[in-house]
Amino acid sequence: MSAIYHLKEIVKTRATNGTGFRLLVPSIRIEDREAIALVGYSGCGKSTLLDMLAMILRPDEAARFTFIPRGENPIDVAAAWTKRDQNRLCDLRKKHLGYVLQTGGLLPYLTVRDNINLSRRLLGMPEDGSVDHLAKVLGIQRHLGKLPGLLSAGERQRAAFARALAHRPSIVIADEPTASLDPITARKIMGAVMELVKEIGVTFIAASHDWAQIYKHDFRSLHQDSRERDGGRWIESTFKD
Repeated sequence: MSAIYHLKEIVKTRATNGTGFRLLVPSIRIEDREAIALVGYSGCGKSTLLDMLAMILRPDEAARFTFIPRGENPIDVAAAWTKRDQNRLCDLRKKHLGYVLQTGGLLPYLTVRDNINLSRRLLGMPEDGSVDHLAKVLGIQRHLGKLPGLLSAGERQRAAFARALAHRPSIVIADEPTASLDPITARKIMGAVMELVKEIGVTFIAASHDWAQIYKHDFRSLHQDSRERDGGRWIESTFKD
């Protein structure tokens, strides 16, 4: 395997009224087609790190932030942020990333089929049966003509995963994607998702509290360590291999 991300000495700070939070990433290397779980308590910075990996949140400091899409030359993400090259970052996200939110994030005025096909349309990809295949594996084929509001929470998350995978990205990032679901539904969804991740050959990075799913699907865990500073007014959180 080859690296798809290489991060070194990443810092992101957020402060309000004398209190704050600082996320530190001394060094992380994520290999192509790995399944990665960010593990830590609520509020420790998992979502912040996911947003930086998704290139939608700028780090305050970065000695190295390299993104290496499969078959392409390394891309200096830190330099793109420094140059404020939003077009470059947007193109990278559009082509190489799929993102699944806790609540799915489907567009309510589009059918499930059009939601799933959205990324493919933006990239000008032809119809090749991908939407129907993903819907079949994820168990939502009969809902493709419906609006998201008519689906259950579990069905919406299945559709969100299908949308994230439809354009065959290098990476799918998921932020607690099954946190609002019952355990049985969560297991079924993750089983289907991991089947598709392996079939397509995607690097999968997820924040999760579900240890059973992490162990069952052989995720590599990036653990968080935190400490209080300045009498508890500052929290410093570190993620590392």
